[in-house]
Amino acid sequence: MSESRLQGRRVAIGISGGIAAYKAIEVIRGLTDAGAEVRVMLTPEAMRFVTPLTLEAVSYHPVAADWLAAQGAGETHIGLAEWAELIAIVPATANTMAKLALGLADEIVSGTVLASRAPLVLAPAMNDVMYTQQQTQDHLAALRGRHAVVVEPAIGRLASGKSGVGRLASAERIVAVIEAVLSGRRNLDGLRVVVSAGGTREAVDPVRYVGNYSSGKMGRALAEVAAARGADVTLVTTVPSNPEGIAEMPVGSAAEMLTALEKACTGADVLVMAAAVADYAPDQVAASKLKRTDQPIDLHLRPNVDILKALGPRRGLFRVGFAAETDELRAQAQQKLESKHLDLIVANQVGVDGQGLGSDFNAVTVVSASGLVVDIPRLPKWEVAGRIWDAIDTTRNRGA
Repeated sequence: MSESRLQGRRVAIGISGGIAAYKAIEVIRGLTDAGAEVRVMLTPEAMRFVTPLTLEAVSYHPVAADWLAAQGAGETHIGLAEWAELIAIVPATANTMAKLALGLADEIVSGTVLASRAPLVLAPAMNDVMYTQQQTQDHLAALRGRHAVVVEPAIGRLASGKSGVGRLASAERIVAVIEAVLSGRRNLDGLRVVVSAGGTREAVDPVRYVGNYSSGKMGRALAEVAAARGADVTLVTTVPSNPEGIAEMPVGSAAEMLTALEKACTGADVLVMAAAVADYAPDQVAASKLKRTDQPIDLHLRPNVDILKALGPRRGLFRVGFAAETDELRAQAQQKLESKHLDLIVANQVGVDGQGLGSDFNAVTVVSASGLVVDIPRLPKWEVAGRIWDAIDTTRNRGA
């Protein structure tokens, strides 16, 4: 996310009393780094875990903790409720979510939420048994029914020492969801999305392979943006990283990727084929390591499987391809769009320093089957991914 992505946006962060309260500091830092203006409020229990002084230092503003303390400018919770464009509760404990679901207001966080019409984002964190209890799930369902956005907790080590669901989502994921809500792009709720990423590795022998320079960064950014916008995302990748909130399927070769995608695409709504699949693979794979000699070696290559062609068009599946080209970018993209019967294709120029394969930046041209053309300038891959999803949304829902 760029430093100006949330420039001037007003976010109120409510911190409730759980051990994960200290992690809210990184969320606040992420928001302010992105340009947002942040006001922090604490429940009485939260003050046992983090101090107002620390939060004032990272938010650059006074912290609201005692809603009955005289401020000389009216009721603090009403002022915050009217000021905030969005309220995020980080962490949201079982107790705080129960109060919000029932409409109780006995301290500044619950009082501010009840007095506000701003969008509400909840990042639950608690013991796994507490989180999975029916009462907690009922309260979450009630809040979702009132359009609250829930950043699902991760599975990991909890304060109890055991591992389970209930660990606070990463600061990056929470900030990404807040950005999606504020920008009006929380528009993929209910969609099942499949993204492929990374360069395939086609074995020569047990230790060597034929591959390419793809880092998988563009595909991962597309998966993360889709998840932040509400999609149920599966990432099929040759560069596994166990991302939060995303189902990951690690693969190596094109054949393995095809098998994984055939499974993942069952019932999916959108496939984004961002992976750089090797066009050729060794005709034979040696069973043991090829020994080094002083003589040249001949490596015979055969055309590799064409994954998009093998998958074929599927009813209800919106298919997006990628084309990395060195010349005639628009013409090559149009040809692949038509020959592979795609709904959308994303083309990028390779060989340009500072963008594309292996870089954190990219510049692409998006072409749809119906003629939509979007030129996206050089930007961080996260922001390029966001604009690609904008083009996908436009093409899918508006017939562009």
